[in-house]
Amino acid sequence: MNSIRNFIRFSRPHTVIGTVLSISSIFLLAGGGMNEFAIWLMAVIACLGANIYIVGLNQLTDIDIDKVNKPHLPLASGAYSKNLALSIIGISVLISIVLGVVEGGYLLATLLISILIGTLYSLPPVRLKRFHFWAAFCIIAIRGLVVNLLLYLHFSDRLQGDASLPAVIWMLTGLIFVYSIVIAWFKDIPDMAGDQEHEIKTLSLSRGADQVFRWGNVILLIALISVVLMEMIQAVSGNPLLLIIGHLILIILLIYMWRSTNPVEKSAIKKYYLFIWALFFAEYILFGLSGI
Repeated sequence: MNSIRNFIRFSRPHTVIGTVLSISSIFLLAGGGMNEFAIWLMAVIACLGANIYIVGLNQLTDIDIDKVNKPHLPLASGAYSKNLALSIIGISVLISIVLGVVEGGYLLATLLISILIGTLYSLPPVRLKRFHFWAAFCIIAIRGLVVNLLLYLHFSDRLQGDASLPAVIWMLTGLIFVYSIVIAWFKDIPDMAGDQEHEIKTLSLSRGADQVFRWGNVILLIALISVVLMEMIQAVSGNPLLLIIGHLILIILLIYMWRSTNPVEKSAIKKYYLFIWALFFAEYILFGLSGI
């Protein structure tokens, strides 16, 4: 049980869930179904391999920081050795690239771009995570742009023989772009102590937790309201009523949680960060269902 628990922690389950949901939603929006299950599965396994490589490499380069910020992680706690972690990420990235080569085209591009950006994010001497702009850029580029646009082109090409991007994908991409900004900002708020000690220049340290928390919630609220208005003015998705009602519920939840959370409290902002991930998951579920 400990080995399973440690692997789950090492793979960062919220990122794994986000990857699976995003792929599944995009697959459904591209017209995929049970008859094309193998196409979906290949993409999921390949992208999970890249996901585990990226989060694992980040932990390998952040052991000292994580001892302060996230002591429960396997490398920080001593449950994993560096060699074991290297083996896991090495096998993961190998599986990812091999499947990408087999599938080729847009899936391979998705994987290679994500792996490259993830490597530059963590690995010295570049280590883009040291700078709040470039750290946010890495997350935005992968989650906000590469996954949505290139994976949709992959599925559309494989399922329909037509690699094109409909309006609903552009709307989803714009929304996830905003979520990626907020996730990039909010993930650093509870880690300010360790980041300051190791000279990681996050936006939370330069602008303060309160200001970053307020900015993030404002732009996310604007994005959610925009989806409702766009669907009311001119239906973009296959099920506008679902997206309108769903996003009105998300708006209410966001406002309620925002008003009841103190960003200076480490435990409170950690819960809020996971709440934003829950909203992120909900977006892909809503958009995926709208494509059925």
